[in-house]
Amino acid sequence: MGNVLAPGLVIYLEGDLGAGKTTLVRGLLRGLGYAEKVKSPTYTLVEEYRASGLDLFHFDFYRFTRPEEYLDAGLDEHFAGAGICLVEWPRNAAPYLPPADILIALAVVGEGRSAVVSAHSERGNACLTNFQTSFQTPVALR
Repeated sequence: MGNVLAPGLVIYLEGDLGAGKTTLVRGLLRGLGYAEKVKSPTYTLVEEYRASGLDLFHFDFYRFTRPEEYLDAGLDEHFAGAGICLVEWPRNAAPYLPPADILIALAVVGEGRSAVVSAHSERGNACLTNFQTSFQTPVALR
């Protein structure tokens, strides 16, 4: 999995409460070999991880009541480097948040979850193309 993630990627995770955003991040980190505890950044705003030589920043802007709180928190520096930024509740930080390279929209469907994954930049498109070709069976992505 780590071979398809490019440094500097911004990945938006959208979905209602309980849709599986943090669970998806936990699974991604496990896939990269990260074995330690992975927790929701709801109260800390950001959790930082290092896995497979990658720096990953997991953000949660659920508690923001106004977008300017993103500026007040001084989180811009995380988006300026080579780290991969995984962002829950990105609309709560708009318009200050950098645009997504990849958007993952999650939804509860019965007892399971659905995910619609879409690229929103050349870098995002390259990542999803590499992800798709890493499987023997094609994966449908938008």
